[in-house]
Amino acid sequence: MPEITIISGKGGTGKTSLTAAFAHLAQNHVICDLDVDAPDLHLLLDPEHEKAEEFYSGHTAVIDRELCTNCGQCLELCRFTAIAQGPEGPTVDPIACEGCKVCVHFCPAQAINWLEDHCGRWYISRTRFGPMVHAQLFPGEENSGKLVALLRERARAITQEGNLDLILSDGAPGLGCPVISSLSGTDLAVIVTEPTPSGVHDLDRVADLCAHFRIPAGVLINKWDLNADQSQAIERLCLKKGLNLVGKLPFDPAFTQAMVQRMVITEFQSEGLADEVKAVWRRIQDLAGLRAAA
Repeated sequence: MPEITIISGKGGTGKTSLTAAFAHLAQNHVICDLDVDAPDLHLLLDPEHEKAEEFYSGHTAVIDRELCTNCGQCLELCRFTAIAQGPEGPTVDPIACEGCKVCVHFCPAQAINWLEDHCGRWYISRTRFGPMVHAQLFPGEENSGKLVALLRERARAITQEGNLDLILSDGAPGLGCPVISSLSGTDLAVIVTEPTPSGVHDLDRVADLCAHFRIPAGVLINKWDLNADQSQAIERLCLKKGLNLVGKLPFDPAFTQAMVQRMVITEFQSEGLADEVKAVWRRIQDLAGLRAAA
């Protein structure tokens, strides 16, 4: 089944609002929120959890007081200064611990346990637009790329079990590990950008990322009329890099008004800007080969 991932080189471009609108317009699909560090798609889709699972990944060293002989070897070996001498013996700072396992391996008393980290939770939920897979990492936790891969795996399983036709994913902003994990193997990336210098710069970078993984990409300019010169610069960049321009949407307070009511723009309006969003979605479908397949 095709997988369309909506991404952006930076935050604040309107990526999630547009993903939610596309989820409203799409048919026979599963929705996947891959922004696990700071998810917000649930604010618009109001999911009802059907399944909740804990997410464990990585390890942290924990010293067993009963076995520790206070030899100090772990303090000398830790390159991250995550172990400090306390009044009752050495202690591990779980935030500073990088999980390298050197202290565990070399402890002569075998007094250091190697505990798996509880990093967050992931969910399978029901929304008014169809099934949704999403997650939330705890603050400061790592391994977001691994959690993104898990969500995509579950989304694929749901499409197969339910005979669904499409995975529609809201990717994380930026270029980091969760974005790379979101993109690898997807069928189409839609890059939402804005007409600002940082928007052009970050579009350039994320387009190179898509090219590196050989992912076909389309570009959507949101709020294009706020800076026509920068919008033209984006169009020139698309021509230079061979990117498909799927549409240009104007700035409209209706997006915010819809969000205040926890609605997407295509629910909030029946025409006007909603028609333009629908036209963009048709072009995305054409680019992904969905309408041709239908």
